[in-house]
Amino acid sequence: MSKSSTAEMSLFEPKILQAAILQAFAKLDPRSLVRNPVMFVTALVSVLATILAARESATGGPNAFIAIQIALWLWFTVLFANFAEAVAEGRGKARADAFRATKTSARAKLLVEAARRDLWQYKDINGVAVDDLILVEAGDTIPIDGEVIEGVASVDESAITGESAPVIRESGGDRSSVTGGTRLVSDWLVLRVTASQGETFLDRMIALVEGAKRQKTPNEIALDILLAGLTLVFLVVVVTLPAFASWSGTEIPVIYLAALFVTLIPTTIGGLLSAIGIAGMDRLVKANVVAKSGRAVEAAGDIDVLLLDKTGTITFGNRMADAFEPVPGVGERALAEAALLASLADDTPEGKSIVDLAGRKFGLAQTDRDGMTFVPFTAQTRMSGVDLADGTSIRKGASDAIIRLAGAGADPALDAIIRKIAMSGGTPLVVARDGSILGVVHLKDIIKPGIRERFAELRRMGIRTVMITGDNPLTAAAIAAEAGVDDFLAEATPERKLELIRKEQAEGRLVAMCGDGSNDAPALAQADVGVAMNSGTAAAKEAGNLIDLDSDPTKLIEIVLVGKQLLISRGALTTFSIANDVAKYFAILPALFVTAYPGLAVLDIMGLGTPQSAILSAIIFNALVIVALIPIALKGVAYIPTSASALLSRNLAIYGLGGLIVPFIGIKVIDLVVDLLRLA
Repeated sequence: MSKSSTAEMSLFEPKILQAAILQAFAKLDPRSLVRNPVMFVTALVSVLATILAARESATGGPNAFIAIQIALWLWFTVLFANFAEAVAEGRGKARADAFRATKTSARAKLLVEAARRDLWQYKDINGVAVDDLILVEAGDTIPIDGEVIEGVASVDESAITGESAPVIRESGGDRSSVTGGTRLVSDWLVLRVTASQGETFLDRMIALVEGAKRQKTPNEIALDILLAGLTLVFLVVVVTLPAFASWSGTEIPVIYLAALFVTLIPTTIGGLLSAIGIAGMDRLVKANVVAKSGRAVEAAGDIDVLLLDKTGTITFGNRMADAFEPVPGVGERALAEAALLASLADDTPEGKSIVDLAGRKFGLAQTDRDGMTFVPFTAQTRMSGVDLADGTSIRKGASDAIIRLAGAGADPALDAIIRKIAMSGGTPLVVARDGSILGVVHLKDIIKPGIRERFAELRRMGIRTVMITGDNPLTAAAIAAEAGVDDFLAEATPERKLELIRKEQAEGRLVAMCGDGSNDAPALAQADVGVAMNSGTAAAKEAGNLIDLDSDPTKLIEIVLVGKQLLISRGALTTFSIANDVAKYFAILPALFVTAYPGLAVLDIMGLGTPQSAILSAIIFNALVIVALIPIALKGVAYIPTSASALLSRNLAIYGLGGLIVPFIGIKVIDLVVDLLRLA
């Protein structure tokens, strides 16, 4: 799915609008309407109004003309609400179609013998089973989801993520997962199939995007119950009005009562509620994040604690050599020469940065490697280095490992250098030659630019940030202070991550985290919002409830903002919907009772033309306001990071006050038009 198909999609695509118009009529099916209590009741009232209009027309009743108009506008109200939902669904289906376009029907190269890469046969993809081994070579499209068990290759994932730069996939580690529909750029891979046809990652993503309309979050369910309660209250009010009118000698036509009932119940938010939720999930897909449920999106808006990995999220992830710190009696150049020799065969970013720093500071270079025996880094020794032809042995590695190798006792000077580097947030890399410690290379984690400001923004939202790192507490504390996070967890293990999440949840907080490895799966499953990286393992993607197709850990911050925007949009439009009912009271109630109670004329502050035009104007406004608010429902109300009380005040001022004022203006304008048409 290209980014042009997601980020560039306009609010109202012509094709989506055409399909939405048809869907608006299809959604008149009672089985579809019943999922929305307010609109279901509105549809029932529309049926009643239609019957009354037909009877009035057949008998030549005095209210026939206005009854027909009221019935039509009531049906328009239901259709406009269906249209809003259909537009939101249409955007989701368009994105699902973009996913579907990446699927392939190519045959798979099924390995006949696991040990022989040259012995394979073509097999239809529908016949490939889970755990089968398939071969993918340069230029091939990966036919189905799998786990790399052999080989290293570049994979073009632009069909899924929209990013043109290929990524490396290899066996072992956390970057062994591949997705069907992507393409191998170089080399070859042997894959173990992890999903059968119809159950692949793309299949599930298509189902999730298309099925967004069927998912209701707890807040939506609670709001549905509230709206149903308000509808029931207004039903009782309207049903009892004829008794009061009869007592005062006034008769109210049933068609007027139907119009009054629909204008009083919260049809605006009832018609837009589903569209708001679907649009929230759609905004995540636009950001290349797919939600497994609307609940996850909603929970993101309520997050209290954000757990962020240091590497790749807060820092760039590649520690770079920043300085050579020799011990007393050793020259800085001698330390740099030894560190360079020990790093010649080190292809890690850290090793390359040491060679680069030695070249920049002292002009050192080493091209002749004859007679050198390089010792690779291992997790057991925690050091690497080189043995020269003259018997010289040079090693660099973790401070405790090198000190143990050298058999050195406590050295206050060396300890001071190590502590200074650790307290500054760097990593000390100790260098020794022939068992004698020369000094320390200062490896520095580079904080991403602007990350401190983003954490300050989250703090204004009331969200506490916690950095997760495997570094020692001193290093973690220094980086946390530089980045501006609120807290940190050092020397983190899967068990400690899980323990931290459970502790926060036990204290009543909602927790979000991201991860990509199998060891992150338990914590991702436990978190209220678990964001799995698409580049990660199948276990991580299965455990998370959100999947980031770009595999960008910083996306977690954007997800929180989308969740906040969803909640605020729903709250703002609910406020507007309830507030604009007040204007409708002033439009319809005086029109109904002014004959019996002349004193009610003072409430007709809009000065509407006739009782009939007042009722019709209110019902027309009630329908049209749904259409007018569709762009806001789809795009969302802009979120400004601030306190909850400030947000409430802002929304009350804009949408509460606006909900009071706009209907007065709108109903008056419509009334003038209705009067002009009547006189014409």
